[in-house]
Amino acid sequence: MTDTITNLLPIVQDAIADALGIDEAEVTSDATLLGDLGAESIDLLDILFRIERASGVKITVADIGALLQGGIPDEEFGDENEVVNNTGLTHLEKVLPQFDRSQLDEPLTADQVLGLFTVRNLLDLLTERAAAAHAG
Repeated sequence: MTDTITNLLPIVQDAIADALGIDEAEVTSDATLLGDLGAESIDLLDILFRIERASGVKITVADIGALLQGGIPDEEFGDENEVVNNTGLTHLEKVLPQFDRSQLDEPLTADQVLGLFTVRNLLDLLTERAAAAHAG
C-alpha cells in the first residue's frame, strides 16, 4: 500500500497545483483544499477530473460528501440550525484523522465540514479507491 501512496501522491499534488495555479510546494498533506489552498467548488471538480485523468480512478464530490457524512441522515448529523452535533462530530473524528473537536472555537456548521478536507484526506480516499479497483 505504501507503494500506491508514493505513486499517487505526485498525481494529487500535480492536480491540485495545476488546477489552482499554485506552486506544488504549497500542496502539503495537512493543507485544507478550500481554506489553506483557496480552492472553490469549481476548482474541486477540476482537481478531481485531473486526478481521474492521471490515475484512472474516479472520485466525485459526492464521494467526498459521503465520506464526510458517512451515510448519517442530515437530521442525525446536525441540528435544525445546521450545527454538526455529537453524532456528526464523532464520525468526523473517525474519518478525518486530523480533526479534533476540542480545537473548535465555535460550533461547526454543516457548511464548514468540506473545509476540513485536506490534501492527505484526498490522497487517502484516492489510495483506497485505487486499491479497491485493483483488487476488484
